[in-house]
Amino acid sequence: MTGSADPLVISFGEMLIDFVPDTSGVSLAESCAFIKAPGGAPANVACAISKLGGNAAFVGKMGDDEFGRMLVDILRKNGVNTDGVCFDTEARTALAFVTLRKDGEREFMFYRNPSADMLLKESELNMGLIKQAKVFHYGSISLISEPCRSAHLAAMKVAREGGALLSYDPNVRLPLWPSEEAARSGIKSIWFDADFIKVSDDEVHFLTQGDPEKEDVVMTLWHDKLKMLLVTDGEKGCRYFTKNFRGRVTGFSAKVVDTTGAGDSFVGALLTAVARDPNIFHNEPKLREALTFANACGAMCTTQKGAIPALPTAAEAEKFISNSKAK
Repeated sequence: MTGSADPLVISFGEMLIDFVPDTSGVSLAESCAFIKAPGGAPANVACAISKLGGNAAFVGKMGDDEFGRMLVDILRKNGVNTDGVCFDTEARTALAFVTLRKDGEREFMFYRNPSADMLLKESELNMGLIKQAKVFHYGSISLISEPCRSAHLAAMKVAREGGALLSYDPNVRLPLWPSEEAARSGIKSIWFDADFIKVSDDEVHFLTQGDPEKEDVVMTLWHDKLKMLLVTDGEKGCRYFTKNFRGRVTGFSAKVVDTTGAGDSFVGALLTAVARDPNIFHNEPKLREALTFANACGAMCTTQKGAIPALPTAAEAEKFISNSKAK
């Protein structure tokens, strides 16, 4: 189902292949075999939106190789517009080996030296498509190196000029940055441009070096141009901060197999709601309802391996919510 009647949400950044061990709870070295899963946070968000009946496009670059073509095919199968995707004949599609520890949390090892997504140039951007965005969503991995960083900044500027709301989920991946300090300053270099920012409790700790549970610590990340700051607290749910109100929405318990993509599933659900009603952050009951739905989508995504295959449809999420309430 494509939600072509919906306002367009564009996700910008990387799409790659995650190789996940077929056995949970082992290190990369101990794993005998790996399952190939499409990944990359911005691409996961685009698929999440489309699966929920929204209108999503992905802008990024793949290698002109088997894996790159496979990824574009997966976007299309999931109903995502790929008019903003280009291919690099020189560089390969990025790979990540992701191991799931016994607690379902992840360790990463990346192969991108440099990968195609890092080589996206401003001249390769489909500006006509970007100008149509109602919401423009991105992470921080595309800020790590040139020319992709300049392309990212140019795309943000064009989206903003076209009237889009800017959505930022930094998705901290420390192994990809030269140092922790470089990661902090790189992530914060575009902090003040966003209308929405979503961070996890761990990312709050990393960015502030304070206790993420404390509201005054979280509020050091607030800025006056922000319409909404969201902190995800895993299965505990999420906290929301807007100019007029703040609160917490409890999460859903699920049998966790793999946390990959849970945050992206949450973001996709929220951005689908924002695209449909850009004033949602002025309406607390409506926002809480959207966040409850987003929490359910995040929880459902943890119940199977790989991000994109685990993303729910709207009907599946509604059913999950009503079953959880019935308990």
